[in-house]
Amino acid sequence: MWTLDSGGAPPLWRLAGDVPAAVGFTTRRGGVSRAPYDSLNVGRSTGDRPENVTENRRRVLAALGLDLERLATAGQVHGARIVEVSEPGHVPECDALLSRTPGLAVAVTTADCLPIVLLAPGVVAVAHSGWRGTAAGMPRVALGAVCAAAGVAPADVAVHVGPCIRACCYAVGPDVLSEFPAAATRPAAGRTHLDLVEATRLQLTAAGLPASSWNDTGACTACAPDWYFSHRRDGSPSGRQWAVAALRPGTLDRRDARGGRAV
Repeated sequence: MWTLDSGGAPPLWRLAGDVPAAVGFTTRRGGVSRAPYDSLNVGRSTGDRPENVTENRRRVLAALGLDLERLATAGQVHGARIVEVSEPGHVPECDALLSRTPGLAVAVTTADCLPIVLLAPGVVAVAHSGWRGTAAGMPRVALGAVCAAAGVAPADVAVHVGPCIRACCYAVGPDVLSEFPAAATRPAAGRTHLDLVEATRLQLTAAGLPASSWNDTGACTACAPDWYFSHRRDGSPSGRQWAVAALRPGTLDRRDARGGRAV
């Protein structure tokens, strides 16, 4: 379902098929930023030049048929708060955004943490979920918020996870491991690694998400320095990737489609 359009301008992970939303996960390629933010850094919290970040964001949104002036972003704090937005702007103190407004792009930044996109009839959401956010229940909170906003069960929600640090590269200490079930850990070379993707899948499965609703790009940020920024691999400073989604104009909510009223 997910394909990496490596020849795109810029290259993006794109959701294939007939879906009522524009959705993408970015790479680090195809932008204007210079090292160490080369080249498609979309994070304003970095030391990159603001005008470069703006141009990089514009390029990503244009590639998805979206408008920079119709963008909402999250002021992330590694928590489990989700906010519904209907207007562009920056929303402080949250790690996920939900929208029922066609044409409004919602985005979160990552540099190893797990980016999640959730799609339901008439609703899109994006979430930033590192180990702290996942332990605090961010995936479950986001799923519950989308179900409530769309008036549907978890089986009617599609969950998509993007490039993040995978179990192959994510060695953690006992303080972190104690927050997760053993099924989400992996022994490796005398240390224990956290499988953040599996921890998220287990959490969502327990919340009622069926296997058919789970979709994964499979990409590891730490394994591919030519393709992704990784704070764990490179330290600070580091650039940021995006998870971005927007309902397409004219999208109908399942409940409103019967009456023909656009959300």
